Amino acid sequence: MNALRRDGPRRPIQLKTDDFEVYRSEFSAQSATVLMIDMSRSMPLRGYFYAAKKVALALDALIRSQFPRDFLQVIAFSDYARPVKPHQLAELTYNESIYGTNIQHGLMLARQFLNRHKTGNKQVIIVTDGEPTAHMEGQQAVFFYPPLPETFHKTLLEVQRCTREHIVINTFMLDNDYHLVSFVKQMTRMNGGRAFFASADRLGDYVLLDYVDRKRKASR
Repeated sequence: MNALRRDGPRRPIQLKTDDFEVYRSEFSAQSATVLMIDMSRSMPLRGYFYAAKKVALALDALIRSQFPRDFLQVIAFSDYARPVKPHQLAELTYNESIYGTNIQHGLMLARQFLNRHKTGNKQVIIVTDGEPTAHMEGQQAVFFYPPLPETFHKTLLEVQRCTREHIVINTFMLDNDYHLVSFVKQMTRMNGGRAFFASADRLGDYVLLDYVDRKRKASR
């Protein structure tokens, strides 16, 4: 079309190097993502919190600059889950006096945000270092350690709801604790998502590369 606009509809068409344009197909597939960041007490104690915070900042910057049609919502979770706005990410901090890893509440909020978007490419990215230790009873969070069977049950029920709504859950584990790995295996079998063990210093590489790779596959 560039050659036709320049020279008109003559034959043969004379092409020049400047007539070629690169079309990046990954921009065409719109995605909606919720990034869930573990804010439980163990994250800062093990030195993982700032790695997770850097991932949130980096993923937000990547989507804003390279994939502006995509949607990203960050959710921080400990005893309760709460949404974090983009301008709040830089000031995000932790409270060592708060106990609990309420993945169930985080997934509940994630479904609410993702259901507002019509795209078929919906995913939740969970960054955590521990198994669920809290769940919701009505509007109240219940924390117990070792975790109650009810905590696992209610969390997996929320995973089932995500699966029915075609929301993929990918989990990045910052610790290889047996109980965490066992729970994540159940979650991935139920949902069909993927699980990764990632060291804190490489977490950002894993998450960003996986996001871009998922975009490319969705555009094929």
